[in-house]
Amino acid sequence: MLTNNKICGLLGLATRAGKITFGTDACIGDIEKNKINLVVIAVDASERTKNKFNHLCNTKNIKLFEYLTIDEISHAIGKSNKAVIGIKDVNFANEIEKIINGGEAIG
Repeated sequence: MLTNNKICGLLGLATRAGKITFGTDACIGDIEKNKINLVVIAVDASERTKNKFNHLCNTKNIKLFEYLTIDEISHAIGKSNKAVIGIKDVNFANEIEKIINGGEAIG
């Protein structure tokens, strides 16, 4: 649970810094423009959405993590019903990846 809190905190920071894209269509657009470094998709997102992003991220060689729930993601970024987040900033992307992989965040 602590890991989720750390990731939610980082997502909140990234949101306030304007370093994320959220929502399916916006994320797809930014992935196609090569603006995204990492994608986080909710574990309770639809299979169709998961498959779409798995394919797109594989094609563009972008790391994708299935992590958190729609509620956790939505709460972290202050929006409702968001299942997909694209992280634009490479530093935020690296930190989130490190935490998900069991590493420690800065600070």
